[in-house]
Amino acid sequence: MIGVFGGTFDPVHFGHLRPLLEVRQALALDEVRLIPCFIPPHRDAPGASAEQRLAMLQLAASETPGFVVDPRELQRGGPSYMVDTLLSLRDEQGADQALCLILGVDAFAALDSWHQWQDLIALAHIVVMQRPGGQLPKTGAVAELMEHAQTLDVSELQQRAAGRVYFQSVTQLDVSATAIREQLVHGRDVRFLMPDSVRHYIETQGLYKS
Repeated sequence: MIGVFGGTFDPVHFGHLRPLLEVRQALALDEVRLIPCFIPPHRDAPGASAEQRLAMLQLAASETPGFVVDPRELQRGGPSYMVDTLLSLRDEQGADQALCLILGVDAFAALDSWHQWQDLIALAHIVVMQRPGGQLPKTGAVAELMEHAQTLDVSELQQRAAGRVYFQSVTQLDVSATAIREQLVHGRDVRFLMPDSVRHYIETQGLYKS
């Protein structure tokens, strides 16, 4: 099984990396594809360039076996829609390869705001990283998706290529890229929030300064 996790990674930090490692271990994923977006449809433009975000992600991924940086959205250009990314992965990997789109609870709860969101479940399983206190919708389209597609059995993810929703508890670290950028604007030390290699890159590039 291949995990797929997209984001701006502006910058990448332990709040991304630790939960993804736990998902990889719990689901016995062969690899996790870390896919930096080019233009995020749901948020402001990143503060670092595409090249800088890719470089930071490559530094972080190089320290963890099974993490693979996939630059296809940067190479494709334009708004980064996950449905296009999964279609291209499905074309490469074939119809039988199990793909797992990994999302946080907040992203999953707002899934019906995504471009062509109803096509996602046909292209991949959806694995939701569940943290203590995370709120899931009780009504609406996403709640209906949970009702019809949720499984508690990991083996179902292995036996099918797509089509299931699975919730995986993870250690949720209260670290955000927004808070890190704010710290850097004020000249504060951000060690222990990200890999040292990423922190050194930010320092040498002079990123996120006021």
